[in-house]
Amino acid sequence: MPSLDTYLDELAGVAHAEGGWGYEPGQPSQPEPTCLALLALSLQRERFAGAIDGGLRFLESRRAADDSYRASRVEAVWPTAQVVFTLSTLGLSPEQVLPGASRLLAFKGETVKDPDVGACQDIDVKLVGWPWGEGNFSWVEPTAWAILALRRAGFGHNERVGEGTKLLLDRAFDEGGINYGNRVIFGKTTEPVPTPTALMLLALQVPGIDHPRIAAALGYLEQTAAVTDDLEHLCWAKLALEVHGREVSGIAEKIHAARETRLASRWLRLSVMRDALTCLALTANANHPFNLRTLGPASEGSGQAATPVKLGRPIGERVKGAFQGFAVKALAQLRQPPLQSTVHIAPVADYNADLADTLARQYESFRERVPLKGKRVVLKPNLVEYHRDKVINTHPNVIAAVIELCKREGAGEIIVAEGPGHWRNVEYLVSASGLGDVLRHYSVRFVDLNHDEPVRQVNLGRATGLQHLYMTRTVVSAEVLISLPKLKTHHWAGATLSLKNLFGTMPGTCYGWPKNELHWRGIDNSIIDIALTRTPDLAIVDGIVGMEGDGPLNGVARPLGVLIMGNDCLAVDATCCRLMQLDPEQVPYMQLGQFKKLGRLREAEISQLGEVIAARAQPFETLPEFRKWYRGRTA
Repeated sequence: MPSLDTYLDELAGVAHAEGGWGYEPGQPSQPEPTCLALLALSLQRERFAGAIDGGLRFLESRRAADDSYRASRVEAVWPTAQVVFTLSTLGLSPEQVLPGASRLLAFKGETVKDPDVGACQDIDVKLVGWPWGEGNFSWVEPTAWAILALRRAGFGHNERVGEGTKLLLDRAFDEGGINYGNRVIFGKTTEPVPTPTALMLLALQVPGIDHPRIAAALGYLEQTAAVTDDLEHLCWAKLALEVHGREVSGIAEKIHAARETRLASRWLRLSVMRDALTCLALTANANHPFNLRTLGPASEGSGQAATPVKLGRPIGERVKGAFQGFAVKALAQLRQPPLQSTVHIAPVADYNADLADTLARQYESFRERVPLKGKRVVLKPNLVEYHRDKVINTHPNVIAAVIELCKREGAGEIIVAEGPGHWRNVEYLVSASGLGDVLRHYSVRFVDLNHDEPVRQVNLGRATGLQHLYMTRTVVSAEVLISLPKLKTHHWAGATLSLKNLFGTMPGTCYGWPKNELHWRGIDNSIIDIALTRTPDLAIVDGIVGMEGDGPLNGVARPLGVLIMGNDCLAVDATCCRLMQLDPEQVPYMQLGQFKKLGRLREAEISQLGEVIAARAQPFETLPEFRKWYRGRTA
């Protein structure tokens, strides 16, 4: 079993020469992995003094004019809390810590003003915590980090800490645990998630707080730690349980084993965050940087917030943005939808059929327009959450068949990539869903797009009002991007297909979870902006078993028995809607896509191959709220 020294040496060895750590070796330095690495290396501070100094220099370089610390996207303010916590824990001077803490106090989440949104949930939407990005809703994880940082920095009695505490307790489940934001949506109970539950418990380790939801959360985390073999879940669970005086038998051995299993997976790259968490968790019983129970009275001062300041763009960048806006509008006028939009519908009995041969026959109609030979191909499945009894995600057999197709066609490189909007821990989703077995079998690499290197791109849609979109290096550099969604209804958008699937290409480090800013700007607007900025080259929809009702998570299985393929995503999604007996010309984001000349929408303009729509179409149930809205538009 490797020693702590070995783990720490490996962590220090992947630091950038100029200071800091990326989420993975080779990526540019980012605040979050740097903070966790610094906390881990501080366990042997003298031995790693050089690496620690380099990490601190990097954090100082990311200090903005208003004393905040931000991710690659300037609006993403959530790393401020992590940096303040880390600087305080490492014992830096008040002059170095307090400006960031004061700035952190000035960041506030927006409250929900739409009564219809508040009515469909059972949380107090008026409570104010901290958002992932400026001008967005409060969420659990950034609020928990902010409370930890402010208490560590001496602002523990500030009223903002008190209200943040109320928010966490309000959003926790009576049965135990918490997720990223909501307990109930449209009457359906959501499920807790281990990592935010652990962060909530770390934030609420305050003497005198005695709430039944804390006890229930501890019970949930103990149960999770007893049955999971996921490294991130185990590490955060151990850190949280330790400060509350709880122990799980054999958890240290499970953490060692989980790390070794991860290294042997072949489909994952090294993870700085998970390596740092491993070190912190294994030493938590003796040296616990998250343990705030020993802080003296000075740590609980009231503190004052800095005057709220929103960082503006320099005049030169604003002028450049204006010219880019004119250019984008001019290009939009010249844009034309595909000259030929073809969609192929293939019958498939079940997931045990020869899916690769079916896809090969379909692909004959698209090889000339979307060649795969020698190309760097990125496959983007739909992997939102995993529940054993629900058909939420693209089936792993479909993903395996697409990998097989790419290999047969001689693709130069194949990557499977996803950035889920709900769970930050995508490694758990990949393993639990069965996709990990597929990746191991084919020796295909997986990329977590939520933590991939962000790349700023000119927004070619402008429906959101954003001049730029932060996409990921993996997606931007793909020579062929294939969208692989599950055919589902959606309680907000009507249907989630190859275009809605693109939300998962946007990095959570820039937009939060569940892609907070993009929801704030409007789901329909965001879908079309993303699609116009990086349009998929091919769409393959898993319609063998779809989902109807309260999609994308809580609907029920609806067998349809088809795979749908096409090179025009709008035409593919319109065809899928017709298969579900929904009128795509009444779905807002599809209407907007047609208006923006993204692709073909009208049935007469789409060449249908394979099965006839009428022969396969079935009425898919939708939520009453969506039906009411939809019928109002079609009346």
